[in-house]
Amino acid sequence: MSILRRTPPDQKRPVDIVVGIQWGDEGKGRVVDLLARDYAAIARFGGGDNAGHSIEVGQTKLALHIVPSGVLVEGTKLLIGAGTVVSLQGLVKELDTLEALGVDITRIAISARAHIVFPYHATLDRLAEKQRGSAAIGTTGRGIGPAYVDRVARLGITFGDLAKPEALATKVRQELLARAPLFAGADDVPREEDVIGETLTLAKRILPRVVDDVAWLDDALAGGGRLLAEGAQGTMLDVTFGSYPFVTSSHTVAGGACTGLGIGPSAIGGVLGVAKAYCTRVGGGPFPSELLDERGERLRSQGREFGVTTGRPRRCGWYDAVAARYAARLNGLDALFVTKLDVLSGFERIGLVTGYRRADGRACGIEALGEAGLRVEVEEHPGWVDDLRGIRRIADLPQAARVFLDRLAELTGVPVTAVSVGPERSALAT
Repeated sequence: MSILRRTPPDQKRPVDIVVGIQWGDEGKGRVVDLLARDYAAIARFGGGDNAGHSIEVGQTKLALHIVPSGVLVEGTKLLIGAGTVVSLQGLVKELDTLEALGVDITRIAISARAHIVFPYHATLDRLAEKQRGSAAIGTTGRGIGPAYVDRVARLGITFGDLAKPEALATKVRQELLARAPLFAGADDVPREEDVIGETLTLAKRILPRVVDDVAWLDDALAGGGRLLAEGAQGTMLDVTFGSYPFVTSSHTVAGGACTGLGIGPSAIGGVLGVAKAYCTRVGGGPFPSELLDERGERLRSQGREFGVTTGRPRRCGWYDAVAARYAARLNGLDALFVTKLDVLSGFERIGLVTGYRRADGRACGIEALGEAGLRVEVEEHPGWVDDLRGIRRIADLPQAARVFLDRLAELTGVPVTAVSVGPERSALAT
């Protein structure tokens, strides 16, 4: 727990949270996997299979989209929380993959209150992006947004509904009827009978995993157990506090753990932020620190910056301390885990974005994100050539790397308590 806090955990506050503080893809899955052995349970509180996290342990490389990241730690209970929206096909595929690897999938539960993403949601998602034209948000096209829209519109279908086949079939028919006008121009609208038939077939696989999440959490925390809440994507993609409208459809900030899992704020102990030593973003939207030159291409190549979910190349830029400081305050961070420091090895100069300026030269903050002509102020630091992969103490990092981290922490306003120096779980400096 030294990565998360410097004091012993408070048994009266048994829930800790891990969130990304950038535009997603910060390496949260790797961090959760690393911390999982200290917790009785891991619970994911938001998002769908538009999020992706990869874990490398020895020769095992696992890309997950739905199941919480601590799945490779034996004995840890895992919950897909009420705040998520989940594809039945995607979940079954993931469970099959894990079972083939010898993972005990009986540990995995999904909230009866979580909502189902149907194939017609993906159709609506792709149609909406096409209609946006040049203003396209850059969604994964997996139907996550439309599924959240249905939830808010009170048209959604939950995992609890899988236990009531006749009522479920009626709800699917009503949903397709209500959404029929939106399918105009689409050539891949799923047929009602196909959707219902496939859903009822997959339900047999999923129903043993469906639980009352509030009771499940109470049981997991009984007797002094601790829970690690896992966020999806990053703070700057939060539907309310992110770079709206170029955001995801759920709450990605630490506060989303309470509404996405059904726990009170008094249960929250510590909040760990995860950030890359540089920044990336997938899809459209403002990205002030983006490097549209050889340095950006080099970050992409050395960092293997391609989406786990879509395979799309990520936009790359320097660490944005303006956005990070905003995220730190918004999430109430206790500590910061910096990933991929090793990717910066070999750069002669490394940048840190310290401020924004409007087109007229006035200094500004995150409120100006997305404004035309927004410029960044970049503080450059000397780089290093050393291979960091064998280093296990922050104090043993090259001096230039330590100076860079100290300045990054100062600008963000949160202490850096751990740094990843390679893709392996063991490649960690504290």
